[in-house]
Amino acid sequence: MLEATPLGDGWILRHDSDRLPAAVPGCVHTDLMAAGVIPDPFLGRNETEVAWVGRRDWTYERDLDGSSAQEQTDLVFDGLDTVAEISLDGRLLGKVRNMHRSYRFDVTGLSGRLSVRFVSAYAEAEAVRGRLGERPAAYAEPYQYLRKMACSFGWDWGPTLVTAGIWRPVRLERWSTARIARVRPLVTVEESAGVVELAVDVERTRVEAPLAVEATVAGVRARAEIEGAGGVVRLRVPDAELWWPRGYGEQPLYEVELKLLQGEDTLDVWRRRIGFRTVDLDRGPDAHGTGFTLVVNGERLFARGVNWIPDDVFPSRITRERYRERLAQAAGAGVDLVRVWGGGIYESEDFYDACDELGLLVWQDFPFACAAYPEEQPLRGEVEAEARENVVRLMPHPSLVLWNGNNENLWGFRDWEWEPRLAGDSWGEGYYLGMLPRVVAELDPTRPYTAGSPWSGSWDHHPNDPAHGTHHSWEVWNREDYADYRLSVPRFVAEFGWQAPPAYSTLRRALPGEELAPDSPGMLHHQKADDGNGKLERGLARHFAVPEGDFGRWHYLMQLNQARAIAAGIEHWRAHWPVCAGTIVWQLNDCWPVTSWAAIDGDGREKPLYHELRRLYADRLPTFLAGDGGLELAAVNQAAGDWTGALTLRRMSVAGEVLGRTGVKFTAGPRAVARVEVPRALTPAGPKEFLVADVWGSPRSSEAESGGGLRAVYFPLPDRDVAYPQPEFDVALAPDGITVTARTLVRDLLLQADRLEPGARADRGLVTLLPGEEVTIGVRGWKTPDAETARSALYCVEPTR
Repeated sequence: MLEATPLGDGWILRHDSDRLPAAVPGCVHTDLMAAGVIPDPFLGRNETEVAWVGRRDWTYERDLDGSSAQEQTDLVFDGLDTVAEISLDGRLLGKVRNMHRSYRFDVTGLSGRLSVRFVSAYAEAEAVRGRLGERPAAYAEPYQYLRKMACSFGWDWGPTLVTAGIWRPVRLERWSTARIARVRPLVTVEESAGVVELAVDVERTRVEAPLAVEATVAGVRARAEIEGAGGVVRLRVPDAELWWPRGYGEQPLYEVELKLLQGEDTLDVWRRRIGFRTVDLDRGPDAHGTGFTLVVNGERLFARGVNWIPDDVFPSRITRERYRERLAQAAGAGVDLVRVWGGGIYESEDFYDACDELGLLVWQDFPFACAAYPEEQPLRGEVEAEARENVVRLMPHPSLVLWNGNNENLWGFRDWEWEPRLAGDSWGEGYYLGMLPRVVAELDPTRPYTAGSPWSGSWDHHPNDPAHGTHHSWEVWNREDYADYRLSVPRFVAEFGWQAPPAYSTLRRALPGEELAPDSPGMLHHQKADDGNGKLERGLARHFAVPEGDFGRWHYLMQLNQARAIAAGIEHWRAHWPVCAGTIVWQLNDCWPVTSWAAIDGDGREKPLYHELRRLYADRLPTFLAGDGGLELAAVNQAAGDWTGALTLRRMSVAGEVLGRTGVKFTAGPRAVARVEVPRALTPAGPKEFLVADVWGSPRSSEAESGGGLRAVYFPLPDRDVAYPQPEFDVALAPDGITVTARTLVRDLLLQADRLEPGARADRGLVTLLPGEEVTIGVRGWKTPDAETARSALYCVEPTR
């Protein structure tokens, strides 16, 4: 039987003449921090002080005993970051140059000092660039010249911390006769039966040994003989329960066990969990262009998505528990799809396991982002090897529903002046339109592949044409008002976003001792976007007066504006289902404390956007649509049953007076949108009027603002032009929280719970109250509650002075 021995202990890191303790899995930066050699690069401007680390070569060492009674001993690295030479007692075992692959070396009978010497990623990238020539990219760093997590080199939300190290587990595997080298599971559904076909590759020490494999799933057992280096075993599970995305059904998972046998002896065992489901991607042409609709188990979906970046710039620090926490936050916000972005990594099994359990669909990018990638050797062979390994590794996961060739590179070639600069040099097209679809078709024909995001499906259309395929909407953030999201209906919005600073306590921890201001040194250092603060302030100025000298108010308004911007897009696009079939917000998470597009900041705290997503991604969402034909209310129903309700419309003054009212009954069918025309007599006009729509609940109830998505509010003018009253409200302690009672209109009230104490969390975000309404905000982690302290942590919209 194969024996596996972890090799996580006993490593040292050579630093000049020092020998420092090293954690494996880990990286040079975390080891140097643990030893006190470098400061935490997340704090202040320390990032610049540790830039030298990425320019150095580093060596990890430990003793290794390869002796064994078994016939073969293999040294297995699940991940090496990135360019390294591995030697044992001075004998070279091999050279590697890809962070996204695993490696295996025969060390049978060998013992001595194991050395893993990492060459600076900069040195390797610059050497490859020197041989293959310059290739354009969105950033000046040379990340496109080696197979490494691109955002190690910095991004418009991330620090430049170029890592090296043994970033995934390492072990010795001792075995005799044969071992399981690879299992490729094809999981399909035929009528009511689940079908599992396991293609097995074996490695042998004895070519003549008769071998068989035996597989079991859900009480069904099958056996097949192994001829030469492989074989196939097929199982059929009658009446298999289907795995569904969250919100559409349950997520039953079945354990598959595969044994490699010699006679009655078990030589090796492979175990995974699978789920039975079908997935298709409808890219058919229609009257609106070319669609992009995910279809799971025959059900057409509006994808409620978020983009995922590595949750830490040092990914070896991300534990199973942290993956689960962050993905549970996504599910808690109503998300049903997570796109693993192409500037990061193929995530660990822990990530996909959590998605399987939570019902989160996974869109997996291959790791290419925002650059022209050379297609010559040594990169070409590495790309194919990593693709083959990771496609097979991730195949068991039912949550994985889409392979995507790259992020923005097809678009970049056409629009970012790459084509003339390349002058015919390779840039990655052969990967995205040739190699990668071939690998997916060969190894994983159960899942769709798309060449890139954005991508219109062919060169017949512009790569980012909103009428065809996937679309990235960045003109709005970069140059326009977020109201402009409402001017178009893309077929699938795979990226769009708006920035905001992280939570106040996150800033206080990351910038110790700094007097916080939008342009204070630490704030500027933790803002990586080009002209980020300028875009923030221009975007705010279209709706609010930009506060001067009041950081608390600036911070609140920027977070409010982020939530408003994302709401403008999602409400509009969901109301145009099925023409638009999905939104993927940029982005769910951060990899360090930074002003960014994230809904959850680098310390794991939820921004107001996070809570707003709970409303925007709820199964049932009412929203107003303003067009040339007048004002409508769209009742967006993503639930499986009819949404039948009574809708109350009230035209109101900002002083709280009801100027007009009507009741309307409506029915929105399953997974459908109903439109209700607003009578012209109820359409608000001018700075002193607005419109309220309540579905279910009485007019004086705040149930509609509790995250259930049962209220919509429409103001005809930007906030800076609305004649808001000075907000007045009472605050009282409630069990496990506070109750706020409005005496006037209170627009977008927010409790910043971390201002009560850093560990405190509120159970909701922005809430608008009419005069006389109240809301109870739950707070956890608040050890010494009192009403006056709570009042100091409450913010809302105030009249423009």
